[in-house]
Amino acid sequence: MAIETDILAQIKKYDTIIIHRHQRPDPDAYGSQVGLAEIIRASFPKKKVYQVGEMVSRFDWLVSQDEIEDSVYNDALVIVTDTANRPRVDDERYTKGKYLIKIDHHPNDDVYGDICWVNTQASSCSEIIYDFYAACQAELTLPASAARVLYAGIVGDTGRFMYDATTPHTLRVAAALVETGIDATKLNRKLDSISEPLARLSAYVLENMVVTKHKAAYVILTREIMAKYNLSDGGTAPVVPLLGKLEEVVCWTVLVEQENHSYRLRIRSKGPVINELAKEYHGGGHPLASGAMLKDTSAIETYVEKLDQIAASAAEREWKIF
Repeated sequence: MAIETDILAQIKKYDTIIIHRHQRPDPDAYGSQVGLAEIIRASFPKKKVYQVGEMVSRFDWLVSQDEIEDSVYNDALVIVTDTANRPRVDDERYTKGKYLIKIDHHPNDDVYGDICWVNTQASSCSEIIYDFYAACQAELTLPASAARVLYAGIVGDTGRFMYDATTPHTLRVAAALVETGIDATKLNRKLDSISEPLARLSAYVLENMVVTKHKAAYVILTREIMAKYNLSDGGTAPVVPLLGKLEEVVCWTVLVEQENHSYRLRIRSKGPVINELAKEYHGGGHPLASGAMLKDTSAIETYVEKLDQIAASAAEREWKIF
């Protein structure tokens, strides 16, 4: 429990606390960031607590973000949640504070911060933030405003408790959050809802995905396709699980073309490890959920061949869900 008490000691020490998270935020990025902010606000009302970074419009029902001047970082404690690598931190001013803490659940390939707390066994960073509260609950308060976003973060990163990272502890944490009185049903429905353009993109994905010989799958979303459905790269996250709904598919990738004609890869798996492949393409992440980049279309064929090889290796080991 030492690291939790060390972090609490730093929170007590500073009057100004600024919390960052990763670029292209998902529910867990926002949940861990804002959940921690709300816990600190409720526990230490006199402290100035800010949550900073880009606001993604499709999550404006869940959280808000603060805009602050550079001077606010003077003598401030900065905490970065859910961000494995320094280049992914949203708002590069995170280095301008007096003291830096990293809290994360991704593989710790980039160790940074004066305190670095990484638990790769956690389902989500939001789960870790709850664990921080639980370890120090004699001195901390968990308001419903924190429970709400932490629950959303856990639901997001566990795929509504379907992914392998979900543990008995994860379910106990979720239950404890629901016991605060939050409307879990309403949150689940909102997190599961999609816009009409996203629904139409989902149809495109299912119609145009390619399944390889050994049951890997992929789909390419060009800038033209994204423009047709009036969606940005960040808006494609909800379609990523679709390819995995095919019973025979064991690993898959959604390739999204960027403005410079490179491709962002969202790589997922039901069992075979894919984060080593992601590292080959300037990325990384969890063993079953990673991201990477391809420089242009010329690299796609080779990448797909490697993805298919992973699926083939899984088939040789007679990998299966049950």
